[in-house]
Amino acid sequence: MDYFHLNASRDQIAGLSNLGLAHLGDAVFEVMVRSWLCLHGKASARGLHKATVRYVAAPAQAKAVERILPLLSEEEGDVYRRGRNTSPHSVPQNASRADYQSATGLEALFGWLYLQGRTDRLNELFEKIMEE
Repeated sequence: MDYFHLNASRDQIAGLSNLGLAHLGDAVFEVMVRSWLCLHGKASARGLHKATVRYVAAPAQAKAVERILPLLSEEEGDVYRRGRNTSPHSVPQNASRADYQSATGLEALFGWLYLQGRTDRLNELFEKIMEE
């Protein structure tokens, strides 16, 4: 199994919970943010963690969702909404419930795309999110 270049079946993906997709998508999004920060020289070595947290925090992810919602296919929108509508067990102090749910939807979408090996689509959406 190649865990960097996945191509999971629809049945495998359908067997995962929305929170499972979001769990994976959170990591995928963070790796993309960390890569972007390093490659764009956007932070000193000392500031990389702070900069990463700024992008991956729920309020920032909720704003990111607004940039890509119009670009989502019907199926992608469904995955986002299922993730967003999942009831969180707790909400971080620095986020509203709405922001946290939007962030969970984004993470579920990124996890879903990653499991399918759709890295081109992940990159397309991520580039839109990171546009100046």
